[in-house]
Amino acid sequence: MSTGTDPLASLAELPGVPEAVAEVRKAVDRLYGHRVMRRRAGEVTSEAAIRGARASAALDGADWPLEEIRRRTDFGGDAEARTVGGALRISAEAGQLLGVWRHSPLQVLARLHLLAVGDADPSAGRPRRAGEQAGPLFPVELAAAEGFDKPVEGVELPPAPGAEEVAARLDQLSHLLASRAEGAANGAPALVTAAVVHGELLALRPFASHNGVIARAAQRIVLIAEGLDPKAICPAEVGLAELGTASYRDALAGYLSGTGDGMARWIRHCGEALRLGVRESTAVCEAMQRGMV
Repeated sequence: MSTGTDPLASLAELPGVPEAVAEVRKAVDRLYGHRVMRRRAGEVTSEAAIRGARASAALDGADWPLEEIRRRTDFGGDAEARTVGGALRISAEAGQLLGVWRHSPLQVLARLHLLAVGDADPSAGRPRRAGEQAGPLFPVELAAAEGFDKPVEGVELPPAPGAEEVAARLDQLSHLLASRAEGAANGAPALVTAAVVHGELLALRPFASHNGVIARAAQRIVLIAEGLDPKAICPAEVGLAELGTASYRDALAGYLSGTGDGMARWIRHCGEALRLGVRESTAVCEAMQRGMV
């Protein structure tokens, strides 16, 4: 593989990562080759969007049945309803933000935050300022923060960095993504790039709230933009939810460690989640083929 000037290229050679990349590529190609995709690709995309949004909201503590989400028309009630509504808005709009993403990823992240929290929130669409704390990433952390008697699963995660470090690292991430969009760097596979964007946003927690759903949406946008999943039919969020928050936290701890083994564990986890998302959409295609959907 040609590494070019891509600083992420070396990550693609970490233990187990080449195999994860190959397995994901094979699974995605098989799904795109399904006969249902020839006639009903738009329906598969729509179904992947709602299932991905449901799973992302569940990872943020709003674990609603899919049929309840289909039935609802009002998501402005309690905190769980607002979480689900924000995830749905993000999922619906993510694919429309590709043009902006390629030259201004930070503008897209701001838009995603606005979609998540609504324009009535004074923090909507802007990163944390000095002295502002990031909200919990996982429901168990939220429960602990609110005084509920519920243990935090998995390893303990370090606190989010301060606003100054967040701004500097977001700028670095933006430059990296812009260079890839311009073709100056093309060494790392899409899975690796998407995993790094996902992990870095979880590490930084740049906004006061809803960082998890934003990081997962950014991963989806990268997978679309880099051509691995151009029709957005592979909801990795479903896989992350299926693997569970304890595994998610443990894999993220690997990313935060900065070690080769830790980074490899995180990328492999993202790859496994994406394969499970492919399995979900394959089941949707099979149901459509049998006339059940």
